[in-house]
Amino acid sequence: MKITRFEHGDYAGWGVVEADHVLPLPGARHYGEALALASSADASTGVPREQVRWLPPVQPDTKIICVGLNYRKHAREAGHDVSLYPSVFPRFPDSFVGHDEAVVRSRLSETLDYEAELAVVIGKTARHVQADEAMAYVGGYTCMAENSVRDYQMHNRQATPGKNFERSGALGPWIVPATPLGDPRDVRVIGRLNGEEVQNGGLDELVFSVPALVAYLSAFTTLRPGDIIATGTPDGVGMTQAPPRFLRAGDIFEVEVTGVGVLRHAVMQED
Repeated sequence: MKITRFEHGDYAGWGVVEADHVLPLPGARHYGEALALASSADASTGVPREQVRWLPPVQPDTKIICVGLNYRKHAREAGHDVSLYPSVFPRFPDSFVGHDEAVVRSRLSETLDYEAELAVVIGKTARHVQADEAMAYVGGYTCMAENSVRDYQMHNRQATPGKNFERSGALGPWIVPATPLGDPRDVRVIGRLNGEEVQNGGLDELVFSVPALVAYLSAFTTLRPGDIIATGTPDGVGMTQAPPRFLRAGDIFEVEVTGVGVLRHAVMQED
């Protein structure tokens, strides 16, 4: 089962992907309701997948928390030591586009960098959750092209400006409801730029595991159904290349996560 948000004609909302069709879920107001209604979706209302516009699977009030430097090799390539605690920052819903939409390369910067990530979707309200119970609060997984405007990220110690340019990242195409992803060594997060593999990391490389992140974040904020935790990007980002390799208009970037799917976006230049 795959839960998504999409637009077709006058409809813009949640749906369930079945084979080559997407079925609307007009009664769903958020991910939790969409998941509950998915089994009763009306097959006669299905829309061919090639006719829909994919929307990022978030609402305007979705809490999106990103974790930086959470792959050991990426921390090293960026010149950082592994921290005792996660490095976290917020990401705003309007900083994302959906699958097969173009992200915007701001006219203010030439340093838009690619970042492939696994995003964890919360399934039920979580507060003060212990790590050994955390997976019970995970409701699904999706792909994220987190992307960063590096010069704005480096303006100060807080990374928020460089992480929140409107339409600078992508999310989707859908949420796969939570099932065991398997051996962390076998779950790969892969980034491809114009067809070339530039990132490839396994979940066994995470400094802070998914349960550890849910526990840490729920200690200071309430996580609600549909909220998202971005688990970090593997090594190979553009700013560490010689010379640096930043996204340009016309580029195509793909994020593939084992067992979840492939998210793709083009890059367009801001007018």
